[in-house]
Amino acid sequence: MQPLNLPPFEANIKKTNGMVQIQDVLRHKFVALTPEEWVRQHFVHFLIAQKGYPSTLMANEVAVTLNGMSRRCDTVVYRQAGLKPLMIVEYKRPNVEITQKVFNQISRYNIVLEVAYLVVSNGLKHYCCKVDISSGTYTFLKDIPAYTDL
Repeated sequence: MQPLNLPPFEANIKKTNGMVQIQDVLRHKFVALTPEEWVRQHFVHFLIAQKGYPSTLMANEVAVTLNGMSRRCDTVVYRQAGLKPLMIVEYKRPNVEITQKVFNQISRYNIVLEVAYLVVSNGLKHYCCKVDISSGTYTFLKDIPAYTDL
């Protein structure tokens, strides 16, 4: 897999029936090792190890219903277990450019979840913005905040 602009971690990788899989630390199971999953696992480990995000307050592949259609947020971070979400993270493969279309996608998820932070990463470039739901405005941040700063 391609090197990313994220700290390395001890990935648990196996091959089953010819398919390469990686262990998802949040879902507690092995999943197909796609380029997007490579980014997801690196970013989740980065949030936990470098930014102090509690793994117990994070979930991958969170279902949301938008305009009657089921969608999945790549990662959602919560304030407290079972309570209001705080952040949505959307991942793309490293060769996918982060464009307005990607921000439109994560913004649509935020219509449902109404989080304060939106993060987009392709593993090479990472963007984070703070959202003011009441005014409908956002501000891009220079860095991904530590969990204690949220």
